[in-house]
Amino acid sequence: MIVWEQRDRLITLHTKNATYQMKVDGYGVLLHTWYGPRIGGGDLSRLIRYADRGFSPNPAEAGRDRTYSLDTLPQEFSCAGAGDFRLPALELELPDGSHAADLRYVRHEIRPGKYALEGLPAFFSGAEDADTLIVTLEDRAAGVSVELLYGVFEEYDLITRAVRVINRGEAPVCLCRIASLCLDLPRADLDLITLDGSYAMERRLHRAPLRPGVQSVGSVRGMSSHQHNPFAVLCDRDAGEEHGLCWGAILLYSGNFEAAVERGQFEDARLTMGIHPFHFRWTLGPGETFTAPETALVCSPGGLGPMSRQFHRAIRERLLRDPYQDRPKPVLLNSWEAFCMDFDQEKLLSLAGAARELGVELFVLDDGWFGRRNDDTTSLGDWSVNLEKLPDGLRGLCEKLRGMGMGLGLWIEPEMVSEDSELYRAHPDWALCPPGRPHIRSRQQLVLDFTRPEVREYVFRSIRAALEGVDIKYIKWDMNRPLAQVWSPSLPPERQGEFYHRYVLGVYDLLERFRREWPQALIEGCAGGGGRFDAGMLYYAPQIWCSDNTDAVDRLRIQYGTSFAYPPCVMGAHVSACPNGQNGRTTPLETRGTAAMSGAFGYELDVRELPPEEKKLISRQIAEYQENYDLIRRGDYYRLSPPGAEGVPAAWAHVSPDRREALVSIVAGPAGAARPFRTLRLRGLDPALNYLVEGDGRSWPGDVLMAAGWPVPSMGEYECIRLRLRAET
Repeated sequence: MIVWEQRDRLITLHTKNATYQMKVDGYGVLLHTWYGPRIGGGDLSRLIRYADRGFSPNPAEAGRDRTYSLDTLPQEFSCAGAGDFRLPALELELPDGSHAADLRYVRHEIRPGKYALEGLPAFFSGAEDADTLIVTLEDRAAGVSVELLYGVFEEYDLITRAVRVINRGEAPVCLCRIASLCLDLPRADLDLITLDGSYAMERRLHRAPLRPGVQSVGSVRGMSSHQHNPFAVLCDRDAGEEHGLCWGAILLYSGNFEAAVERGQFEDARLTMGIHPFHFRWTLGPGETFTAPETALVCSPGGLGPMSRQFHRAIRERLLRDPYQDRPKPVLLNSWEAFCMDFDQEKLLSLAGAARELGVELFVLDDGWFGRRNDDTTSLGDWSVNLEKLPDGLRGLCEKLRGMGMGLGLWIEPEMVSEDSELYRAHPDWALCPPGRPHIRSRQQLVLDFTRPEVREYVFRSIRAALEGVDIKYIKWDMNRPLAQVWSPSLPPERQGEFYHRYVLGVYDLLERFRREWPQALIEGCAGGGGRFDAGMLYYAPQIWCSDNTDAVDRLRIQYGTSFAYPPCVMGAHVSACPNGQNGRTTPLETRGTAAMSGAFGYELDVRELPPEEKKLISRQIAEYQENYDLIRRGDYYRLSPPGAEGVPAAWAHVSPDRREALVSIVAGPAGAARPFRTLRLRGLDPALNYLVEGDGRSWPGDVLMAAGWPVPSMGEYECIRLRLRAET
């Protein structure tokens, strides 16, 4: 709900549990007055205090009033060069070389439904479940207008923000910095939570108190990265899963980003989030518009758990465009860890047949099916079927799999090219590299210039030709290196700073074409595992390979951190062979299944080599996953105890929206002597109901399970327990 109060020039956005407010002051500055627990109304600008602060300048309109300064006021969208020395949301370079921008309120518009962004991912509204606010600010001297876009999803507790910058002058203007989010909070006694890591250990939770100055995470790798995720939380120092005030922010963007927080000199805090300013410089000609990517906000007065569940629900229902939205996804087996690139059609069909006997429904052919691709030095870009390996082509393989009752999925890496390829020999200028420099390789491959339409057109047409007549059910879109030596011959020298963003727009453009061409296919995003696991990619690829690390114990840590922002149903999670290829660890097959069953479930091993008892176990795992599919995909996710806590088993639960069913998973840690007895307190149940715990055959009151807990039996190293709870009628 959006409310405009003309007398006080107040705009208030209400969601189910939170209120967001801004005010146009007497000088036309748009002040931010409140974002917190829902309140009935009133002008929250009364909370703003004014004082004469040394070295905080005063705008001309304030005259001799030294208590009014943009350097001390909470603003809705801050600018560089106008007397506010904190983190700016906008920095312009004007035709005269100055970097001053001073935006003032002009008008606003409230309309039903949710705005859309051309060429960029965004949350979408259903039937009358969102409203849009557009606030127009203007710098008349610069001839620049800024539109602040807000989408309000009341029932989801979600507020989205995006920005359009319009050059209304007669000369070009350059954008040097553009943040999609600027959020001023009147306090700094807060913790900052980010999701950080590395290749094969992505999105580990990091939490620290705000310190004076600027703290930031980001990426300049051309992708959202394994190292940092475009997600951040500010919260009370004592906030936990079910208590404390929390503000969560997600950027819907898959390229260079920055999330920065400044703890100011007067114990306030400013959070900005948007495109990273590194190597960013966008020229806006007269009449041109630049649209910054969307951010999404959730304010939770009740802790981190409710914040996550609101993000999960909004992403599942208002961001994913999933061909399996209303039906179960098939359980898949990926060929990579069984064969790598050493396969032929006979091997593939042998593996597929063995997997089908166990209940697998989708066979995914990974890298090695095209060109002369027998190792990673050749053939990327040559998307023609290797008929020596697949004499019947992809169509013939698909028909044989269909005869087994299985669908076909396929791995591709559209953004890359090998130097040993027909494509590179024909078009070496399509690979990124500034003139006069030798190539920087990563994984023996180069990056194609996706800013160029002709490059994207070639990739699309060649992959479409390979898939002619193929009933493809799944496409794994991979990206196995960061961007370096960024330069394009299609851009003049003064516009090379546009490359990174134009590259992301090119990726989005091709992904959208894939969606239209193969609407029946589930697209899974991948970038060496979790290097591009972001909300922007989820708009096009409603499932993302969570990490190349498939070790169950490490995956618990990775999936735990990921769950703070993203729902389990989007996390590609596979059972793989042991000892694990990443770390050499051996864990029970049952535990590997439990870890993978929390996400988009599948297998990645040679099931032909398994002993009979493990094959039977896989069949049982698949049946159990299918039985619990709706609960895992649409249920509320509760983190019960984190992985890695000394001596404490990791535990989590999926609870049905009506709270009548739950699936609880528990995984023990490393072996240790003299372990204490543990009880696990559940969450999300109805305290007035009794629950039959199928794992132990007893009935328990919901309030007892949540207040006193369930007694965890003695467990061996990395052993697991899965409990199914059903409310008794």
